[in-house]
Amino acid sequence: MCARMRNHSTASRAPSASAAGATLIDIGVNLAHDSYDADRDAVIARAQAAGVVQMVITGSTLASTQRALTLARAHPVRLFATAGVHPHYASELTAQRAAELEDLARQPEVVAVGECGLDYFRDLSPRDAQRQAFHRQLELAARLGKPVFLHQRDAHADFAAILREHGAQWRGVAHCFTGSAQELTCYLQLGLAIGITGWICDERRGRHLAALMPQIPAERLLLETDAPYLLPRDLNPKPASRRNEPAYLRQVAIAVARARGESLETLARSSSAAARAVFGLPEP
Repeated sequence: MCARMRNHSTASRAPSASAAGATLIDIGVNLAHDSYDADRDAVIARAQAAGVVQMVITGSTLASTQRALTLARAHPVRLFATAGVHPHYASELTAQRAAELEDLARQPEVVAVGECGLDYFRDLSPRDAQRQAFHRQLELAARLGKPVFLHQRDAHADFAAILREHGAQWRGVAHCFTGSAQELTCYLQLGLAIGITGWICDERRGRHLAALMPQIPAERLLLETDAPYLLPRDLNPKPASRRNEPAYLRQVAIAVARARGESLETLARSSSAAARAVFGLPEP
């Protein structure tokens, strides 16, 4: 996870929906993050004005899951939540807390289990605890018949092995995919949808992603901001703060559409249809 955001300006300019000519769904936004506490309603309004008609709010701890659920209940049909424990916090997922997570995940506003998976880059929880928490959340998703919202960093081999171990009991999305062609092939073979963020807008580290975009079937390509993180580097003008927000999803969509050689409107239609299929979202 990225460092806490500061200097949150409300003067950020979002592209207009009419300019986009298309509506979008942000399948991964940390809208419960405290960087939005001062202007969350304005952030939601800017997203709507920019054509982002629905958003899935990421739950990464029990506390953030509860906040995401509260927001989803306050904005029915437009906002939805995931319920999960990020691998950074895997040590916290005791048997008792797993039961609490299940209670949250059963709520109708929760459309996926996660953010869950493995993160060997920072190892903020021991790897054994990460693997145990990952197994628990895959089992939970299978019991509830809900998809999983997946995180993987520097842990591809174990991540793929655990998913294979659970066989056909799960479905889901590889959130914030930044990996190699080999990893993409593996995830597609496993049946995953692929979430693309503003990483693709970063000329320093995301250039390789452009070449991979045509390989992703349209019905499995999803768009997300992962806000407040991963502000698109090619955004112009840049906001006064470094905080990302869902209104900037169109910048991600532009980069992905360009890499696929298709119009923004075509990508918007296919990615929105894919998001509704994966998460069972209603039409707005």
